[in-house]
Formats: sequence, structure tokens, C-alpha cells
Amino acid sequence: MVNVSRTFSAAVPRDVAVAYLADFGNAEEWDPGTVSCTRIGDGPVERGARWRNVSRILGRETELDYELVEKRQDGVTFQGRNNTATSTDRIDVHSAAEGSQIVYRATIRFHGVARLADPLMRLVFERLAGKTVDQMTHALERHAEQRG
Repeated sequence: MVNVSRTFSAAVPRDVAVAYLADFGNAEEWDPGTVSCTRIGDGPVERGARWRNVSRILGRETELDYELVEKRQDGVTFQGRNNTATSTDRIDVHSAAEGSQIVYRATIRFHGVARLADPLMRLVFERLAGKTVDQMTHALERHAEQRG
């Protein structure tokens, strides 16, 4: 199992950050591994909403179906699955003097033989986490600017 966590700040009000992050389709802007993230179905972005995410890790593309499993006033939790892994992304957003403090946690559980890749994937996801912080911060701040 791989666990990665980062805490950082963004100059964005909490409610704006949570609304943006609740739409997992925006992962194309803030997740450096995401190639595409397409909504499955329609309707409001609430618990049960789903997306098909294609990511590139170590030069290979992998596809996971993600579901919004929890939407709170102070954050969101998504769970993605395919045959080789289950990924849980929890993003907590707290009000701060200059906008928001964000706590991003990713847990990836590999299934079957794929578990042998845990040590390598831990290094890969640790490196990606730093890029995720930068991209998420920029995406959130750009989104807030566009809102006016």
C-alpha cells in the first residue's frame, strides 16, 4: 500500500476550493499524472458522481473509474478502482487567513501480483505529490481569479 500526504496553502476561499475540487474532471488541471478525466453520467456533482480517469505513470497509461464517495463542507473523498489497484484521494480544505489550507492524502492499494510494485510506486507517488501541490495550487488560484 502507498500512502502520500501533503499540506499546503492556496489563496482561495474554502467554499470555492471545495466546489472546484468536488468535480473530479478538474483533475486534468491539477493532477500531473492525469491524461483525461471524463464524467460518467450527468446530474449534480454529489455523492455517487463518477468519472473515468486515464493517468500516465512511468510511461504507461492506466484507467480507473472514480466515484465521489464523500462531499463535505470542508472537503471531498474520491475512490478509484481497476483490476490492479484501488486509489482513495481525500482532500480536506480549511479556512486560513490568506485563503485555504489544503491537506491532500492519496492511498493506493495494489491487488494481487501488482502489490510487488509497492516500493517502486511509493517513490513514484512521493515524487508526483510535489508536482500535485504545485499544479493544484495554480489551478485553484487560476479558477478563483476567473470567478472574479
